[in-house]
Formats: sequence, C-alpha cells, structure tokens
Amino acid sequence: MRYITGGIALGAALALGGLSAAATAAAPTAAPTPEAAAARLYAPSELVLTIGYGDKAETASIQRAVSLGCSSGGVGSHPDAPGACDELRSVGGKFDKVTKKPSPRPCTKEWNPVVVTAQGVWEGRRVWYEHTFANPCALELGKGKVFDF
Repeated sequence: MRYITGGIALGAALALGGLSAAATAAAPTAAPTPEAAAARLYAPSELVLTIGYGDKAETASIQRAVSLGCSSGGVGSHPDAPGACDELRSVGGKFDKVTKKPSPRPCTKEWNPVVVTAQGVWEGRRVWYEHTFANPCALELGKGKVFDF
C-alpha cells in the first residue's frame, strides 16, 4: 500500500478547492426585494402585546394578545399596526407615555384591575413593560393606539 506524498496531496487539495470556489462564485445570487432591503435599514422592533384581567401579569387571565412589528410600516395581528407603530415612535418607545397620559374624563373608583403587557424588541433593545389600570374605564382612556385591540 502506498501513501500519497505531500506534493500530490497538496496539488489535489488546491485543485478541488479552486473548483468549489469557482462553482460558488459562478452561482447567481438573487437581488433582495425592495421590502427586504428596506427592512434591513431599521433596527428590529417586534412585540407581543397582551390585555388581561388581574392586578399583575403573572396572575392575570389573558383576554387578548396581538403581535406588532414596526421594523418597516407596521405589520402583525394588531388591528391598527401602522397607527400603533407611529404612536410608539412618537414617544420614543416609552410605553409609560402612552398608558399614563392624563385624561380629562373621569372614571369610577371601582377596583377591577386590567393589566397590559408588551414583550419583545423595540429598535434593537429588549423590552418588558407592564401596566395595571384600575378598571376597564381607565384602560379605555389610557390604552392609546398601542393597546387598542
């Protein structure tokens, strides 16, 4: 049995390497679609929003949940994704500025808590937001477009 000497093995490796590089270089690549190119211009912004009954997210019974993607115009199962994304952009992604806006209309003082959450990524940074409204009336006044689903 003979072993392949260094010179022959090196020559075979270079030849095979050159062939695979040529095959890779010759393979045509598809140009990205305008939508895909535009999506890469923005930092990722993908959220899951929930509304549930209870005083904190851990124990609340979730009633509704939607997805919201704001990397481009606004997508997801949110009924007004573009409007919700615009509102979040206008407040710099600060959910408190949406949920804690002062309202001129009063609500009753009943304690029937409703909790909203936002989890995911906003403009490239991880977010976890939770806010408890005293009752459904307070939720109606403070949900903005973001939690209007």
